[in-house]
Order: sequence, then structure tokens, then C-alpha cells
Amino acid sequence: MDPALIGLVAFAVMLVLLAIRVPIAFALIGVATLAAFTIFAFRTGTFMPERAFRATSSLVFNNSFDLLHSFDLSMIPLFIALGNIAYRAGITTAVYDAAKVWLLRLRGGIAVASVMGCGGFSAITGSSLACASTMGKICTPEMLRLGYDPRLATASVAAGGTLGSLIPPSILFIIYAIFTETSVNKLFIAGILPGLLTLAGFVLVIAMWIKADPAAVPARGEAASIADKLTAFRRAWPAAVIFAVIVVGIYGGYFTATAAAAVSVVLTSLIGLAQRQLDLAGIWQAVRETCVQTGAIFFVAAGAKIFVAAIALTGMAPALVDWVAQAELSTAVLLFAICVVYLMLGMFLDPIGIMVLTLPLVVPLVESYGLNLIWFGVVVVKLLEIGLITPPVGLNVFVLSNVVGKDAPVGMVFSGIWRFLSVDVIVLLLLVAFPPISLVLSNAVQ
Repeated sequence: MDPALIGLVAFAVMLVLLAIRVPIAFALIGVATLAAFTIFAFRTGTFMPERAFRATSSLVFNNSFDLLHSFDLSMIPLFIALGNIAYRAGITTAVYDAAKVWLLRLRGGIAVASVMGCGGFSAITGSSLACASTMGKICTPEMLRLGYDPRLATASVAAGGTLGSLIPPSILFIIYAIFTETSVNKLFIAGILPGLLTLAGFVLVIAMWIKADPAAVPARGEAASIADKLTAFRRAWPAAVIFAVIVVGIYGGYFTATAAAAVSVVLTSLIGLAQRQLDLAGIWQAVRETCVQTGAIFFVAAGAKIFVAAIALTGMAPALVDWVAQAELSTAVLLFAICVVYLMLGMFLDPIGIMVLTLPLVVPLVESYGLNLIWFGVVVVKLLEIGLITPPVGLNVFVLSNVVGKDAPVGMVFSGIWRFLSVDVIVLLLLVAFPPISLVLSNAVQ
């Protein structure tokens, strides 16, 4: 049996399983194991299953072992722990509280503060879904209570939550780096300018929304006192320090990304304990949550590694590269096709699922065209960011709707999200057209 045909069938089965909501780890491991077993069994041209058991088990266990003993993978539990500890210490929401106090006098100030709070939360936790969930509980009810247009109140948080994908640290960047063997340090730094550009675009969307519909927000509030502003600023300093440790440490060559994560976890714990916002019970609870979340991600990552190894057996990647070379597609056409595929998949699948399905085939194509994999990683994560708020699935929208409840039905959130989506598309086009936006900082990192 032709291995390429087995690979195509494996991809089709994967899409079906994910569409019917089979857990991604089980789908990856099951499909990859069956595909590898079939390829090994037909290696002599005749179906001989007795020859496939040892080779298949070796592929499954060796790839899982190699992945779980990867040094780079240790960043994931560290950054997850950082987010959980910072949340329990009240650090992740301090940026929102500070921005809210400083922007009270601005019409729509709390909506702007919610986006900035999402940016600050994302800069520590690295998780878009966690950001949408946590900030949705904090920001959205307050905006609704004050009389904000429900579409603005919900869409700004759902969109702001996606900033966790680009602003370092980012779990998606770590997974991309592991599967493409690129530098996590460079990817983290490369995401800073695109992340800030997106943040600025979201703030501009809010300003334009208010200008077009002044009734969407309540009247200006009374300006906070200088004392209140200074207090809010003082409470927010830990978030700025932690972000600086990560970015300056990596950019200046003082830390690897893994070391920066470890230092930040210790620093965050000490700050929380010193401010009496955190105790040993809180740290223990954060560690327990980290273990559960890390286990789920590692299970998916192991399944992805096995799936990538199985797809390599099929020879699909070199065959696809040869086909594209014969078709003589221009770089622009290739990138357009890749963007379309990612945007379509983003409407139905979660970001990690999209990455593990596409990277084994897309990365060889990109390399054959001589494109920079760091820049491409930023483009991929931006595409995944867009998928988080794209109907009909839009995971951030569903998470927000779930935590807010009846005041944030999915349809209403989607009705306001298109304005933020337009900014995402513009930023994506800029990233594709002007790679230096992503590379100007990362090129300075060793």
C-alpha cells in the first residue's frame, strides 16, 4: 500500500475525529499508531502484521521518551506555574486595576483598561484561554454594570485574550520551537512588536467604536486622585518587573528562556509572600493546577510527536515539496494558500491541534522557499490568534460566554468581534509584507 495514501487517510481521519470532539491527544496517538503499524506491515508489499508490532511500539515509545526528556519542554510547566502563582498573588489583575484607575477620566476607559489588562495578564501567563477566562470574570461584569454596550464589553475581552499567543511568554511559541527546532528565545522576542502592534490596534478599535456610537459607553467618570493613581501604580509594579526579567533577561543574553521562567517563578512567589497576598497553601494549589495543566499539554505534545514521526514515514512532506516545486508557485501565492488553510482550520480546531496537523507538511515547504522560520512562526501564531475569535468556533468567545453566563451569549459576542478581527487581519498583512517587524528585535538575540 502506498505510504502517501496512508498519510492522506490519516489526515482525513484526524480531521473527522477532531470535528466530533475526540480529545486531541487520543486522536493523535490512535491515528499515528495505526498509520505507522499499517506502513510497517506493508513494507514488503504484503500485509505482514507480525513484523509491524516491534517497529510500531519502538516508534511510539522512543518518540514519547525523547520528547518528554527535552530540555526545552521544561519551560511549559515553569511558565504555567508562573501564571498560576501570579494569579493567586493578585499580580495578573493588577495591570487592569492600575489601567482602570488611570483611565477613569477617559470615555471608554475601562474597555481600554480591559484590553491593556489582557495584555499584562498575557505577558505573565502565556495562555490566551486563561486570559479570556480570568479577565472575562473581572472586566466584563463591571463594564456591563456601568452601562457599556454588551458587544463592546464582551468582544474587547475576547479579543484582548488572544494577546497571550504573541506577547512572551507564549505556550504556542514553545511548542512551535520544539517541533521546528528553532530558538525559543528568538521567537519570544520576535512576538513583542507584533503583540504591541495588535494591542494598539485594539485600543484604536475601541476609540473608533465610541466615536461612531457615543452611547456605547457611559459618560466620563470622575478622575481618580493622585493618591489612588500612585497606589494603583505601586500595586502593578510586580507585573512590570516580571515581564522585564523575562524580556530583558532573554534579549540581553543573561538568561535562556528556561532560566528566565525559573527565575520568574521564584521571584513571583517571593513577591506574593512578601506582600502577604500569597501563602504556602496558595502556592501548593498553584502547583497542583500546574501539574494538571502540564499533564494535559504534555499528553498532547507526545501525541503530536508520534503523529509527526508517522507522517514522516509516509513521505508526504517531500512529495508535497516536489509538487509545489513543479507547480512553480510564487512565494506570495504559497503564503496566501498557507494563510487560507490556517484561517479555515482556525474556524473549527484549537490552536495546538492546528499546529501539530500542519507543521509536518508546511515547515518543509517554507524551508524549501528559503523563508525565515522565526518570522514564519510569528505569522503562524498570529493566524492561530485570529482563529481564537473566528466564528463558528472561536474558543476565546466560547470561554468568555461560559464564564460570564447569560449576559454574554455567543452570538452577541461574535457580533462585536468583527471590528477586532479587522485589526488582526491588518496586522497579519503587515507581518507578511514586512518581516522586519518580527525580526528587528529577534535578530539581536543569540
